Amino acid sequence: MRVTLERANLLKSLNHVHRVVERRNTIPILSNVLLNAEGASLELKATDLDLEITEATPAQIEQAGATTVPAHLLYDIVRKLPDGSEVMLSVDPEGSTMTVASGRSHFKLQCLPQSDFPQLAAGEFSHTFRLDSATMRRLIERTQFAISTEETRYYLNGIFIHSAESDGKIVLRAVATDGHRLARCETEAPDGAENMPGIIIPRKTVGELQKLVDNPDVAVIVELSDSKIRMTIGAVVLTSKLIDGTFPDYQRVIPQGNDKAMQVERKTFTDAVDRVSTVSSERGRAVKLALSEGLLTLSVNNPDSGSATEELAVSYDAEPMEIGFNARYLLDIANQLSGSDVKFLLADAGSPTLIEDTNDALALYVLMPMRV
Repeated sequence: MRVTLERANLLKSLNHVHRVVERRNTIPILSNVLLNAEGASLELKATDLDLEITEATPAQIEQAGATTVPAHLLYDIVRKLPDGSEVMLSVDPEGSTMTVASGRSHFKLQCLPQSDFPQLAAGEFSHTFRLDSATMRRLIERTQFAISTEETRYYLNGIFIHSAESDGKIVLRAVATDGHRLARCETEAPDGAENMPGIIIPRKTVGELQKLVDNPDVAVIVELSDSKIRMTIGAVVLTSKLIDGTFPDYQRVIPQGNDKAMQVERKTFTDAVDRVSTVSSERGRAVKLALSEGLLTLSVNNPDSGSATEELAVSYDAEPMEIGFNARYLLDIANQLSGSDVKFLLADAGSPTLIEDTNDALALYVLMPMRV
């Protein structure tokens, strides 16, 4: 194999694929990136056996071929080469080493044979649809923060995406929850998504996808099978296993009868929560919201370090009430909102609270209260 290509093109592709590779691997081949030179492009592929990313980049190919080299090492070398330089990759006749040459810099890397590299066979895809990148990014960003990190509840370790009926229309809905908070976001279902099965996309795949949907002009082609999802974003193909589990019936958690409405300026509210939570304990992070007509009093009381209170003018005309929340969860939700105001729909101190984005009627958040 002998290939010449622009450093910028190689670096961009390596940046996309090398992140999938775990730093510590018991299986040596999983530390490597597969390089396949064919036609007029170099294809790069990396996998952790659950997730696979492939990207092709333009290259001058003097001699076609394929090999695998350490992914993070190659990425670090190319990253440190000067801007605007060309890189030549060549494999010796035995196939045991690859030379990376650019200007006066020469590196020799150990290769492992292409035949050892695992393929994430996708099987038959039963559903295909297209989403624009901005919509995919919105579905992810509005829900990702609520993904559970508790490994025992593995079925919550991802975003649940499914088609549902809302106001007589079919929508594509993304939901994530960790049992303390729930985030739901939806968009009009694209052609092909109407009867799709409910799928749970793993947290790591969600993170990689979020980094890839940065160009609003590129559409995402989504293909689904019973156990895998494949997403094509321009020259990048991301294939991932899905979480094999049943997502809970989240509709039961969304309160319907919350009749006490509070509306407050979002930035003023988040800054105030951030300030008073400075004295909260790392473990508890509890902040109390005391509501009376037109007034919200935020307070934190930590026996070890002190207390804090702050008053805010709000729109509220129901009976006075007090309710406690985890300050970090409140801030996580508030940071997802795009409107200038945030609207809380409350029932009582022990019931879940509904939080709405005044600028996005298709996003919805539920937060469980804390005892304070």
